[in-house]
Formats: sequence, C-alpha cells, structure tokens
Amino acid sequence: MDRKAPKPPNDEVVSWRQSLKKLLECKTGQLAFREFLKTEYSEENILFWLVCEEYKTITSNTEMAEAAKRIYTEFVQVDAPRQINIDCETRQEITNSMSQPTLSCFDKAQRVIYKLMKKDSYPRFLKSEIYQALFEPSDAS
Repeated sequence: MDRKAPKPPNDEVVSWRQSLKKLLECKTGQLAFREFLKTEYSEENILFWLVCEEYKTITSNTEMAEAAKRIYTEFVQVDAPRQINIDCETRQEITNSMSQPTLSCFDKAQRVIYKLMKKDSYPRFLKSEIYQALFEPSDAS
C-alpha cells in the first residue's frame, strides 16, 4: 500500500476477514486488495467490479450508453486491455446488449468475477504479506 497512507485501525483490518463484501465496503480494504491483485496479475477483477458498482448508479441514458461502451472496451471484449475471465456465453450476452445497454447488462459478469475473487483471490489475500503488514504497529520506533 501507499507508504504515505495512514494504516487503517486494526479492528477494521480484522473485520475484512468476515467476508469479501466487508472488505469491498471499505475504501482502504479495496486499495489493499487491489495492491494484492496486482501481484497476482488479476487487478482487472476488482477494477471491473468497482466500475460495475459505479455503473449501476447512472441515471442518464446517454451517460449509461457511453459508460457501457467504455466498460465493454476495457474489460469485456475479446483482447480487451484488461480482459476479465468470464465464459463465452456471458461475454456474448453483454456484446448483444451493447446496442441497447441497461443498468443490469453487466450484472451476470460482475457476479462471476465476484465469485472468482471470493473463492480464489480473497482467501490468498488474507494470508498475504500485504494483508499481514497492515497489523504491524504503526509507531515502530
């Protein structure tokens, strides 16, 4: 994590063990998890999940269409710069929805990525040095 960023309180860090949901509810948790995912070359997962959360809050149809196109281009289309690991059927459903994107067009892919992070990356994150280092006393003198 960023050296200048203050460490979160220990009880907050401990709370991240409860669930991936708890971890992702916290900005500091997101940053720590993202840092870890970078080391596993799977940072696109959290980036995609976060951008989907933001996407669901869009109210304007024009903005939705533009955001959907950006998400699709960056994460979903084959050979996207940050291509997420989803099945062909889900990818095709999203591709088909791009002409008329809805607020829920990325939901299935987001669930797939969430499950992947929950089953795979999250348990490793809890054992990682990045996570463990957050427990070190901040006033090491």
